[in-house]
Amino acid sequence: MRIGIVNDQASAVDVLKKVIVDAGHEVAWIAHNGEKAVEKCCADVPDLVLMDLIMPVLDGAGATQAIMQKCPCPVLIVTASIEGNSTKVFEAMGAGALDVATTPRQDNGSIEGGSDLLAKISVIGKLHGNKKERAVHKPAPKVRMVPPLLAIGSSTGGPSALATLLGALPEDFPAAIAIAQHVDGNFSENLAQWLDSQTGLKVELARSGMVMQAGKAVIAPGDRHMRMGPGGIVELSRGPGENLYVPSVDVLFESLCCAGFPSNSAAVLLTGMGADGARGMCDLRNSGWMTVAQDKESSVVWGMPGAAVKMGAAREICSIEDMAGLLVRHFKKRFRS
Repeated sequence: MRIGIVNDQASAVDVLKKVIVDAGHEVAWIAHNGEKAVEKCCADVPDLVLMDLIMPVLDGAGATQAIMQKCPCPVLIVTASIEGNSTKVFEAMGAGALDVATTPRQDNGSIEGGSDLLAKISVIGKLHGNKKERAVHKPAPKVRMVPPLLAIGSSTGGPSALATLLGALPEDFPAAIAIAQHVDGNFSENLAQWLDSQTGLKVELARSGMVMQAGKAVIAPGDRHMRMGPGGIVELSRGPGENLYVPSVDVLFESLCCAGFPSNSAAVLLTGMGADGARGMCDLRNSGWMTVAQDKESSVVWGMPGAAVKMGAAREICSIEDMAGLLVRHFKKRFRS
């Protein structure tokens, strides 16, 4: 891969260069502030940009937003402190960054954190054209008293879109909510807490054995696949297995056909790069579920929802601003009928 490095610290740039080159990748260019990064990226679009957050002239969140508007390409946030810069991380991911990693450090000649960074680079490098065969799920018996479910999949730009959607849903929303957002495992608890602060609904990090409840949202941990078992019981498993993404939206969606949720349930695909979730959404539409894709105009990257639209998996296409109203009307209508 040809990788651009954006960091104002010379020592960090040296470590990143070594990690990249030793792994067989090529350094496309180096920029020491966000403004220069936008200029260099638009002049020479790389396969990936490693974007620092705290920089002079233009920070990483602003640079990510400008790159997505002018010359879109994959952006991985690489920062010295993820938790210490959580607000900036959310801004950057809302602008289109794919993921976040800790900046590797050199200590007594050895590099700490290099393997974690390379693992994320490898996943992003395989982002397009992943054609794994779908898993076969055995039918499970339907269980009574299971609330309808709103299942949501998101990736690039997802945190901001999720905050917009969840923040517009009423506190008495009649469905349970399950979210699979592509995010680093060390950061998923922070994401759940942040989303909880953006909405009147309760948002928690999913745990194995949890029972889905109306008006409550659970978000899959960043290092686990989330499935729904019979009776709306959360099941978490290690990834990636046959799926590139962890958590995988397809894994979640494909488990729902056999979990016994009412037929008035709904599945949503929000902004995101790649095609994760489109295949599973197609199965859900064929099972009678309401399926909704975010429109191109309001998406940071119209990859995942666009793939669903192209497959005919989405019954409805709408902006993120109109989506809550559409879902509220759907569930009210189905409850009255």
